[in-house]
Amino acid sequence: MPVLDNATELVFDESDLPFEEECLRHPYQVKSWMRYIDHKSSSPKAVVNLVYERALKQLPGSYKLWYNYLKLRRRQVKEKCITDPVYEDVNNAFERALVFLHKMPRIWIDYCTFLVDQNKITRTRHVFDRALRALPLTQHRRVWPLYLKFVRSHNIPETAIRVYRRYMKLVPEDAEEFIDYLIKIGRLDEAASKLAEIVNRENFVSRKRKSKHELWHELCELIAKNPEKVTSLKVDAIIRGGLKRFTDMIGQLWCSLADYYIRGGHFEKARDIYEEAIQTVTTVRDFGQVFDAYAQFEESMISTLMESGGEMGKMNEDDDIDLELRLARFEHLMDRRPFLLSSVLLRQNPHNVNEWLKRVKLFEGKPQEVINTYTEAVQTVSIEKAVGKPHVMWVEFAKFYENNGQLTEARVILEKAVKVPFRTVDDLATVWCQFSEMEIRHENYDRALRLMQRATAMPPRKVQYYDKSEPVQMRIYRNLKVWSMYADLEESLGTFESTKAVYNRILDLKIASPQIIFNYGIFLEENKYYEEAFKAYERGVGMFKWPHVKDIWNTYLTKFIERYGGKKLERARDLFEQCLDSCPAKHAKPFYLLYVKLEEQYGLARHAMSIYERATTALPDDAKLEMFKLYIKKASELFGISHTREIYEKAIEVLPDNGAREMSLSYAELETKLGEIDRARAIYSHGSQMSDPRISKTFWKAWQDFEVHHGNEDTFREMLRIKRSVQAQFSTQVNFVSVQMLAAAAGQEAGNKAGDEMAKLEEVARKVAEEAKQDKPTKVQFVRSEEASSEMEALAKASHNPDEIILGEDDEDDEQEIEEVQLEQKAVPTEVFGGVGTDEQDGKLLGAKERLSRKRKK
Repeated sequence: MPVLDNATELVFDESDLPFEEECLRHPYQVKSWMRYIDHKSSSPKAVVNLVYERALKQLPGSYKLWYNYLKLRRRQVKEKCITDPVYEDVNNAFERALVFLHKMPRIWIDYCTFLVDQNKITRTRHVFDRALRALPLTQHRRVWPLYLKFVRSHNIPETAIRVYRRYMKLVPEDAEEFIDYLIKIGRLDEAASKLAEIVNRENFVSRKRKSKHELWHELCELIAKNPEKVTSLKVDAIIRGGLKRFTDMIGQLWCSLADYYIRGGHFEKARDIYEEAIQTVTTVRDFGQVFDAYAQFEESMISTLMESGGEMGKMNEDDDIDLELRLARFEHLMDRRPFLLSSVLLRQNPHNVNEWLKRVKLFEGKPQEVINTYTEAVQTVSIEKAVGKPHVMWVEFAKFYENNGQLTEARVILEKAVKVPFRTVDDLATVWCQFSEMEIRHENYDRALRLMQRATAMPPRKVQYYDKSEPVQMRIYRNLKVWSMYADLEESLGTFESTKAVYNRILDLKIASPQIIFNYGIFLEENKYYEEAFKAYERGVGMFKWPHVKDIWNTYLTKFIERYGGKKLERARDLFEQCLDSCPAKHAKPFYLLYVKLEEQYGLARHAMSIYERATTALPDDAKLEMFKLYIKKASELFGISHTREIYEKAIEVLPDNGAREMSLSYAELETKLGEIDRARAIYSHGSQMSDPRISKTFWKAWQDFEVHHGNEDTFREMLRIKRSVQAQFSTQVNFVSVQMLAAAAGQEAGNKAGDEMAKLEEVARKVAEEAKQDKPTKVQFVRSEEASSEMEALAKASHNPDEIILGEDDEDDEQEIEEVQLEQKAVPTEVFGGVGTDEQDGKLLGAKERLSRKRKK
């Protein structure tokens, strides 16, 4: 055991003997020394350090002992001044540890961190270098962040740059950090060179997630704003390379290049750059950026010149001339903006017809510029790639010459236009029509007719109109637009025969529209050729199908009736029969009405009635009701009211429930007017079977009013009984449908379980219906078996109707309702009773309501 001084001996006591003995027995076991150190942890620093030194003397290569010892020594000097000698003792301890543990990165990192806190720059740098030399390459990433942070924290730029250059060889992907540091310390030339290097590196991936485009912009901005400091790069070549590489958002690159020359004092060169930019950019956004920068540059130049002259107190003649030149240049730039913007849009798509037409308007008042623009447009625009209608450009070009009195040149333009292979036949037809209209405006009618004849001439061989493989010039002869204008010209300028030939040619080509048929018919009628007009209509109805032929038939039949009236009645009937044979039901109503009108005016009433009867079966359901009403009205006028009974009965049989219900009301009202009370009541009873009291309240209100005015207590009670029966019938039907739908949705298993229960429900409903017919009081109930499943109970509950009518209760409800309704009373002549005395003293009979009350009291 080493000799201890007096101060130290006082610290050691008898409790240390077991640990001392263990360390003597096992001097090379770390656990023994660690237990001894833990035991002495509360002792003075010198004692603990002495134990550590004794342990390390025995185990100099123990990482655990060295790490804990160095940690303890650093914690002991933490509160002391960095100039205290004990710091050097700790440094020596680190040096002694590194003799044995020079491959341990944690010891190096702790040593370097400790030296950084002591602000020993040179010694720290040397230790960092020793650590990098001693550690393997795979461990360098743990040291470099501390090293770089150390050099950045002190004003040693040259040392930091050299350290960063070494770091770049190991981690080149962190070049952005190096560039940021270079920019921070003002080494812009090297920063620009390094930035250009990473931009040109294809496999470089930014740690800051910047794209190559953003890096290019940073480079251009850096070199453009610092032309004097960045000398090792060719700025013009770099930025132009970026312009070729990044074709989108190049406005900023152009502005950066111009800014570079402006900062360098090369103003004319900067102006040339701006002019080149606005002549080459292809997007409106880039154009806006460059133009605004250009305008701001010109304004700043004018402002600078004026301020310099103001400071000097007087501007000389050269300065005045220079100022006027700059002002004129600025005004010229602003005036050119619409034209420059138009050029940008046309560079985006030179085949945009609308942009060419807008550009022509910009040169309004400059004929030569307009001609040049039109010429360039028709030469540039490709028909296959055109956006818009290319034929409009040709027509407007010709109109420009026409408006300026140069008709010959306009004809030349249109002659070229009719030979252009347009995409659609309609485009070429429009050009031919505009050509002809131009000749008409200048009263060259013969030339206009000849143009239409040329346009409609038959091609050398027959082609299909929609065959796009054939040029449009071969298919124009079947275009209806050209033929329509040709027909109009012939009507106005030609003879009857020539016009008729044109219309017949249109019909022969089978390209006519219904409007052409109408025009042809009107033309023939105006010239008193009525039969020819009817033949034209005949051809028209043969060319088209329903519903397109509807208007032609309507016009044909109307004009035929107006022309002949009843003179050719059989022929008119044949036409109507021909029309109605092929006419769909939904379009037949107006023709039936027209047919009926013909028979009423010129034919027989019997024929008219037969047509009405046909119409009531041929028309769709939504039109039958109205036709029945007309039928009944006309039958009443011609044959009397009694003849309408058969029609009413047929209507009630044929029409759906809503229509039949309305006809039942009308029929019952008719019988009531005729005094046939029993027949009316029977009609109400029949109509009630299709009238749900919850929905058809109007019907039941009408029947109730009828019974009030014409019935008695028994008939009123019968009406109420029928009402309950009908409501129960509709309720049962609705409930059955609901239960069936719910059972189907519940799945196959639930459906099987509910089968027996549904059979029981149907049986109950059948019994209710039979008892209702026999007028037996009963109550509709859904009987459930004890074995019914819970699913069936849920279905029955879901199908329960809260408005369910209870049949067969005591007649209290009937009596109450009869009491609420005031039945009309009619006086009975006294002769009927043959002298029998009356109940009242004044000789009047008691009403039905009073007699009913007397019976109840008895």
